[in-house]
Amino acid sequence: MRADAQRNYDRLLEEAKQAFIVHGTEVPLEDIARHAGVGVGTLYRHFPDRYALMNAVFEQEVEQITEEALRLLNAEDPTQALASWLRAVALHSAMYRGLSAAIMEASDQRMPACKTRLRDAGGSLLWRAQQAGEVKPDLAIADLLKLTSALVVAAEKNQEDRGLFGRLMALVIDGIRTRPDADGTPHGPGPATSAEHGTAQAAAKSAGAR
Repeated sequence: MRADAQRNYDRLLEEAKQAFIVHGTEVPLEDIARHAGVGVGTLYRHFPDRYALMNAVFEQEVEQITEEALRLLNAEDPTQALASWLRAVALHSAMYRGLSAAIMEASDQRMPACKTRLRDAGGSLLWRAQQAGEVKPDLAIADLLKLTSALVVAAEKNQEDRGLFGRLMALVIDGIRTRPDADGTPHGPGPATSAEHGTAQAAAKSAGAR
């Protein structure tokens, strides 16, 4: 990419980031281009649609969430580690108004990099909690992320109830925990897939190297 094109790209990303925080993800793209000092045609050359721009912005932002997941892999309580990470995702989503709804509504063909990084980071924490027998074995990280996004949307629409998100998240964490059988034995996790095991092992190795 030429130096001037790179400058335009960087300016567009920074303006989009600020616009999403202040005005939400439905801000007109023309406004972003104008504040970046470029024409809207330049914006569309770099980002074919709104989701491409959102993906580029949020791919940068999820680095912090990924780092948090790696740190929590060493936590003593794997279920609390998973819960803490989901809350971190929620805080990140709440900062960008409309992000949760956009991620929840988008197909897998949209915002792929953002979704992949979130799923990889959280998947290792979920796998660890499942292997400990503390979380139901049939859960998928994609479903937990969609549920977390739904809770953020609910909280955004009911801002007068400041404790709503915390209460709803507590219900979610209680609901994903395993329940003991009649003989008092907890339901154990099912066998992990090779992909899940590989993701967890790679994340754990990366965490140990830091």
